Amino acid sequence: MPRVLKLQPHKSIEELKQLYRETKDPIERTRLQILWLLAKGYKVGEVSEVTGYRRGSIYRIVERYNQLGTDGLKDRRHQHHGPETLLSEIDQALLWQALQEPPIDGGLWNGPKVAEWMSDRLERRIHPQRGWEYLRSFEMRLKVPRPAHEKGDTTEQEQWKKKLKQKVQEVGQKYPGATVEVWAMDEHRLGLKPIYRRVWVQLGEQPIANVNWRYQWLWLYGFVNPNNGETYYWILPKVNVELFNRVLEDFAREFQLGEDKHIILTIDRAGWHTSSELKIPLGLHLEYLPPYSPELQPAERLWPLINEPIANRSFTSLEELEEILFERCQVLFTQQFVIKAITQYHWWPKIQV
Repeated sequence: MPRVLKLQPHKSIEELKQLYRETKDPIERTRLQILWLLAKGYKVGEVSEVTGYRRGSIYRIVERYNQLGTDGLKDRRHQHHGPETLLSEIDQALLWQALQEPPIDGGLWNGPKVAEWMSDRLERRIHPQRGWEYLRSFEMRLKVPRPAHEKGDTTEQEQWKKKLKQKVQEVGQKYPGATVEVWAMDEHRLGLKPIYRRVWVQLGEQPIANVNWRYQWLWLYGFVNPNNGETYYWILPKVNVELFNRVLEDFAREFQLGEDKHIILTIDRAGWHTSSELKIPLGLHLEYLPPYSPELQPAERLWPLINEPIANRSFTSLEELEEILFERCQVLFTQQFVIKAITQYHWWPKIQV
């Protein structure tokens, strides 16, 4: 029998949700997310998939929460109040100013480079660990930038988010009593050119990926409903308006679109999406993304999940690749909770489905 986790009523579900969204510390935030999801009734395995925490860790977090309340969630590494005082307030202000520009070598800031800056300032050798501690004390975190096209218009993007919600209301008013859903759709090119991903290996080992570079491609058409994590896929040899019409027709038939059910589908402005030859089925409403705004497309979040079983591998033919992709899509059909967690942007229209 699976172990049942019971939470003491220190906080309500809404209070846990509010704390989770407001907490800045990443460790405490994830722990609050775990408790919030458990309080909502999710299973330990589902919570583990979303947060990356092992079951044993989740049990210990619940145990500390039950004993100490939210005080038991604090990151114990923060018991030390910042780094050893090496820099005066003036020196810290100068370091903060230096961090706003690239380092002298033109690279990127890291702990050793901050320590080198401190060594020059204090005229004595500073251990690289001290540099990392000062970066943390400034509440700085190491993150990969989210790509955003330089031509993207942030004002237009914000207006589009409001327009999408208005579109939901308009369709609902025009078809009272009908079911209205909001989906997203995009295409993903895959082929015999290898995809590389980092993998866990023992210390001192160098992983090897046996690959054979060839430029042959196929396309995965992916649909997702961010409000419930439901997905739908087609694997095709190319992209064009004729195939896109077939995909839309099949999508409308699969989800029984018509007078009683309508889907608003967000897509980009690719040529085959905007062609005058496009045939839009009854019950389907296309909503085009602003130009240069792929970050607004939830379907983009599907591709890292799709790529997992084909990364660091070589395939003899597109048929072999297609078979792996087909199996992967079948698996993702069953992982709605995970897909919802990564595609339901906070601004996405929330519709109960």
